[in-house]
Amino acid sequence: MYAETVTVTRQNLFDSDMLQVGGFDARPATDACSEVEWQPGHAVVLPFAGVFAKHDAPGRHVIGTPSHAVFFAPELPYRIGFPGAIGDRALTLRFSGELAPEWLDRRGPDRLLPSAALLPGRAMVLRDLLRTRLASGAADRLETEALSLELLGVVLQSLRPAPRAATKLRHARAVERVKEAVALAPADNWSVARLARTAYLSPFHLCRVFRDMTGTSLHDYVVRERLAQSLDAVLDRAGNLTAIGLDAGFASHSHFTARFRRFFGCTPAALRQRMTTARRAEIRKIMTAARSPSALD
Repeated sequence: MYAETVTVTRQNLFDSDMLQVGGFDARPATDACSEVEWQPGHAVVLPFAGVFAKHDAPGRHVIGTPSHAVFFAPELPYRIGFPGAIGDRALTLRFSGELAPEWLDRRGPDRLLPSAALLPGRAMVLRDLLRTRLASGAADRLETEALSLELLGVVLQSLRPAPRAATKLRHARAVERVKEAVALAPADNWSVARLARTAYLSPFHLCRVFRDMTGTSLHDYVVRERLAQSLDAVLDRAGNLTAIGLDAGFASHSHFTARFRRFFGCTPAALRQRMTTARRAEIRKIMTAARSPSALD
C-alpha cells in the first residue's frame, strides 16, 4: 500500500479566510504511485527540493520540481508518484475561489491546462523568502499574508495558458518525459539527441515542440532546472559556492555565477549575504526585545 511506501509530513504554516500556506515533506521508499486522491479546493504546490509526478489521467502526467508550480483543481482525481524514489519538499498554497482568476478552470477537451508551469526567478525567490520567514517565526501576520498573495499572483500568471498555445496530448507526454529525465539528473551532460530518445521524437521535432509548449529552449530549460535545484543549497550557508555550481552541472564557478545572476538578478554570494543579513537582523530584534523591560514583566 502507498501508506507503507512513503512517509509524509505536513505542516500548517499560515491560515486566513482566503489563503492557507502549508509545508509538505514526502520521503518514499519506492517510486510507487499513491491511491487516487483529490483536493477540496484550488491548490498550488511549489517544490523547493526533489521531484514528484502528478498523474491526472491514464498515460498522462506532469512533473513537479523546484523550477515548477503544479496546480491541483478542486475535486479532480489524481495520483502522486515519486520518480527515482527521491521524494520532495514543497510549499503548498491553498486558496479560495475568490482569489482564482476566471480563466483558471477553463480547460480544453483533454483537461490538460492549467496543470503545471515553469516559474520565473522572481517566483522562486519569493517562495524561498516566504518559507524562510515562516520558519524563523519573525514575520507578522500582515507581512506573511502580503508575501503569500504576491507569490500566488506571480504563480497564477505563470500558470495561465497562452491564448494560442497548442496542447496536443502526444507532445505533452513527450515534454513531460524530458522534464522528468532532467529532474532526476539535472547535472548530467545532456544532449539534444539523448533527450530526443527519451521523448520518442526526432531531435529537430523535440526542439520545436518543447519551445512551443514550454516557451523556452531545451538548453535554457536544463540551465533553469540546474539553477532551481541549486537555490536551496546556495541559501544554506554551509555549502561552498564553487562546489555547489560544479555539482549542479556548471563548468566553472564563473559560469555558475553568471547564469545565476542573469536568472535571479544577483550573484549566489550576494543572495546568500542578503539572506544572512536578514537573519542577523531578525536575531538582533529578538534579542533586543528579550532585554527590554517589557519583556521581563
